[in-house]
Amino acid sequence: MGYWDAADGEECPSKTWATTRIGAGIGLVGSAYHIVAFQPANVVDAAQRAANGTLTMAALGAIFGVTTCLTAQIRGTEDDPLNYFIGGCASGIILGVRAHSYMTGTSACLGLGVIAALTKMGKMEGWRLSGPPKL
Repeated sequence: MGYWDAADGEECPSKTWATTRIGAGIGLVGSAYHIVAFQPANVVDAAQRAANGTLTMAALGAIFGVTTCLTAQIRGTEDDPLNYFIGGCASGIILGVRAHSYMTGTSACLGLGVIAALTKMGKMEGWRLSGPPKL
């Protein structure tokens, strides 16, 4: 099952699992680039960096999935970009907590919330990033 297959507020465990897997994948790729760009001193340091980045991104994905789904259930709304903004903002706040920085949390909250809301709007309205234009 894909993330967009079920309506918002339904199938919360499977949607959360999907966002967790996506987050872990992004974290793994980002960690690999970080290890290549900044050579670790030893294998243990490399493994710690990889685990740290991967688990952080997996946690952000899980928080986004749970928050978005529960917000849709609580508000009783379906296909509402505000649910996605709230989910993105919750993930951003966790980044701020992890960095011990209010500014990082605020910036990440707004940034991830806007990106998530725009992604939902784009999905609802059929926006495309590439391909021939619709006439």
